[in-house]
Amino acid sequence: MIRPQRRVSRGALRVVIAAMTLVSARPAAAQQQPPAAERLRSQREELDRIKAERADLERRIRELQSTVHDLSEERTNIERQRDATARVVRSLDSQLNSLGEEEHQTTTRLVWAQDEVAVKKAILQHRVREIYKRGPLYSVEALLSAQSFGALVARYKYLHLVAMRDRALVHRVEKLGEQIASQRETLVRLRSDVETSRQDKAAEESRLESLEKQRSRSLAQVQARQQATEDRLKQIARDEARITATLAALEAERKRAEARPGASAPVASTLRTADLGRLDWPVDGNIIYRFGKAVNPNNTTIRWNGVGIAAAVGTPVKAVSNGTVALVSESFGTYGPTVFIQHGGGDYSVYASLGKISVTKGEKIVKGQLVGTVGKTDPDLDAHLHFEIRPNGRAVDPLEWLRSRR
Repeated sequence: MIRPQRRVSRGALRVVIAAMTLVSARPAAAQQQPPAAERLRSQREELDRIKAERADLERRIRELQSTVHDLSEERTNIERQRDATARVVRSLDSQLNSLGEEEHQTTTRLVWAQDEVAVKKAILQHRVREIYKRGPLYSVEALLSAQSFGALVARYKYLHLVAMRDRALVHRVEKLGEQIASQRETLVRLRSDVETSRQDKAAEESRLESLEKQRSRSLAQVQARQQATEDRLKQIARDEARITATLAALEAERKRAEARPGASAPVASTLRTADLGRLDWPVDGNIIYRFGKAVNPNNTTIRWNGVGIAAAVGTPVKAVSNGTVALVSESFGTYGPTVFIQHGGGDYSVYASLGKISVTKGEKIVKGQLVGTVGKTDPDLDAHLHFEIRPNGRAVDPLEWLRSRR
């Protein structure tokens, strides 16, 4: 009766050794939370933050496109969108790497769990066969065959330990089954996330390519607009010089006429020092540009020899003082239809950017008489009247002569 007991001891010992060996051989990765999962959470939070930033930029660009704005601001917004999209692509790359690492670690844990459950099942099957072979009364026989009470207690403890190990083995197999099912679900989810991330990356790369093209178009538009602005400023400068030259020619002609034999006495100017700050406005409206040097939003500069007074197209424009129409031009460069009024004594007033002209050259006019109407001749500016006052042909700030507003 002793030999069967030795077989029980050896079989149980093999069970214990195999189970302990397998558990001790499990990698640390199967017992700890992988760092890839933490990095993945952090990357997803960063991705959400970048996408929120880009959504705000897209909202801003829609607002810009629906309102009048500087093209350089739209270009800056496109640059920022491009930068945000590039960061999204980089974040998705990192996310794909993290997903790949987590998938690899999950696969490794799954393989180890499958290997362990295979060993545990083999051991369990061996134990079931051993128990079946020995019969249900084997434990009782082993106890009764003890030759002393001490041997009886020792055999009882041994059989209890074997039963506990068998119970732990069954429980471990159940837990491994649950773990394998969970890891398979995790793998399915990870592979779905990888596919989704790849699709997102492809979409973001397409968006990035679109933004690159949009940036190129925007850059071309900025360059074209800059060139057009430079050309316009040069034309305005030429037209300003032309006004000065025209007034000089008119003044020279006036002086020659006054110097001819039998000419009437020179006419005194109707613009007197006492009129400073008291003249009526040629048209009511807000000032859109002032006399002197002005800096544009694109950092270009322009010098105005008069002021721009905004008014609706067709608004009547009136003479600020008595005088004679010295020149009428239906197209004076960027200023469009223009009227020069001579007030005597070398003093002039200029009315430009008109829509219609209501006077003729040489016509005598009085203060407040209709000169023409406001037009829109400059595509870069709203409808307005360009107004200048030139005492002795010299450009001065017209606002010094016009009645102040309270």
